[in-house]
Amino acid sequence: MARTIGIGKQDFERIRTNDNFYVDKTRFIKEWWEREDDVTLITRPRRFGKTLTMSMVEKFFSLKYADRGDLFEGLFIWEEEKYRKLQGTYPVISLSFANVKEKNYEMTIQRIGQLLADLYNEHRFLLEGELLSEEEKRYYLSISMNMPEVVATMAVHRMSSFLSRYYKKKVIILLDEYDTPMQEAYVDGYWDELVSYTRSLFNATFKTNPYLECGIMAGITRVSRESVFSDLNNLKVVTTTSEEYADCFGFTKEEMGFILEEYSLCSKAEEVEQWYDGFTFGKVRDIYNPWSIVNFLDRREVGLYWANTSSNSLVARQIQEGDRNLKVDFENLMQGGSLKVQLDEQIVYDRLKDDETAIWSLLLASGYLKMVDYRIEGNGYDCWRPVYELSITNLEVKLMFRSMIHNWFGTAASDYNDFIQALLKKDVDAMNEYMNRVAMSVFSFFDTGKNPAQRAEPERFYHGFVLGLMVDLADSYDITSNRGSGFGRYDVVLFPKKENLDAVVIEFKVHNPRKEKSLEETVKAAITQIGEKQYCEDLKRKGIEPQRIRCLGFAFEGKKVLIGEEIL
Repeated sequence: MARTIGIGKQDFERIRTNDNFYVDKTRFIKEWWEREDDVTLITRPRRFGKTLTMSMVEKFFSLKYADRGDLFEGLFIWEEEKYRKLQGTYPVISLSFANVKEKNYEMTIQRIGQLLADLYNEHRFLLEGELLSEEEKRYYLSISMNMPEVVATMAVHRMSSFLSRYYKKKVIILLDEYDTPMQEAYVDGYWDELVSYTRSLFNATFKTNPYLECGIMAGITRVSRESVFSDLNNLKVVTTTSEEYADCFGFTKEEMGFILEEYSLCSKAEEVEQWYDGFTFGKVRDIYNPWSIVNFLDRREVGLYWANTSSNSLVARQIQEGDRNLKVDFENLMQGGSLKVQLDEQIVYDRLKDDETAIWSLLLASGYLKMVDYRIEGNGYDCWRPVYELSITNLEVKLMFRSMIHNWFGTAASDYNDFIQALLKKDVDAMNEYMNRVAMSVFSFFDTGKNPAQRAEPERFYHGFVLGLMVDLADSYDITSNRGSGFGRYDVVLFPKKENLDAVVIEFKVHNPRKEKSLEETVKAAITQIGEKQYCEDLKRKGIEPQRIRCLGFAFEGKKVLIGEEIL
């Protein structure tokens, strides 16, 4: 009989006690313990079993679960007597920053302070007897939500001391979702303030802590060593491209075979693979998204599950604010292509706006892109560099991106849809009417550079607009932008997939009052450029007759748009 599906359950004890659906990942305990790393930082996409793994490790090692070997009976880790004897023999400090999602620095420090206060309240038995000195008891009682930062950053360190002396054994420290506050700090503009606090907390907890046996930090991103880990030279970093623990998160293809058989869903194997397969960790390919699989098993139908579990605001913001080249690369990915790029898997949040490769690092770490290939390229001297080939992970992620792009036009959705219909009907007057309303509503949303008043090129707007075209017209057209054709690079080409549709070439131009007296002249200049640069040549070589090639000029002056059309 198939086990009961428990949606959202992340507590190892509850899952095992209730005999809920669970895939045995206890091999992680053995691999991690035998590596003997002081502190391990593990990054995996959200909802990939990090929290459940941390709960599993806590229940295995914690003295509070010394009599709960039954939780591991029948699992891999219980096969060796060495590990049966190890279970329940260490003091464990377990913290999670998953809910530290505040809008400013002060509230973030308070929330972390509350977590630390809860940790101290849980161990108030330490205040009994003579274990602690009077000074230590005063410090203990000073731990609160509003404690000074200098007290808070030492709180885990000192609790390690207290527990180590009480149990006469060093402490295991687990910190889940360590990077959640940092992502929120970047999005809400208090990154610089949080860095110093976080660095001090991590250093005291994991580096200058003689009471630490070993520790695990888990999160989505590998935050740069320079920003918060500068003092942690004892840190073992495991990212999505690392070999260590590659099959310990997510479901492998072999595991999926057993899962679908248990729930009599083998007939759905191909569909499930298309939607949820595609993740690669280290050299292990064909990793399935566990959150989506659990929801699929519960509802017995595919759908967008993982994509809607939490805000995608950081990723959406980086793509929306990105320059022309980023959007062109993203367009290629949305068309099913791949991207070769040099990147650093460390996420330097305060450089996300300035480092064009940082967005790809973020998308890879977050699971939205997968690594197709990885190689070291160079000339044999000092120019060796890692090159990653990336593509969109699977159908679920692609549909998530389509939804994200739709949301960009949320304030003008009806006008945008009407514009698409007018484009297909060749109604230029209606196109102008709707496009001006779209531009008025959405232009500022894309024009988010440091000095939006300088509108030399409305690149963010019109490349966001192109991505919207790709979403709405994907069934009818192959859409490309910024590609070479003839004697130059066109802005946008719509190549018809159906014989009853015409091809469309679009050229964008900003009104230049020194060259053109009116927007009408700017439109004419755009269409003239299409002809002079022979942007239609690729279409003609592919068999599109000249009379089936529509040439559109988009002229911009601030938020005002004028569209004209000719057949060249």
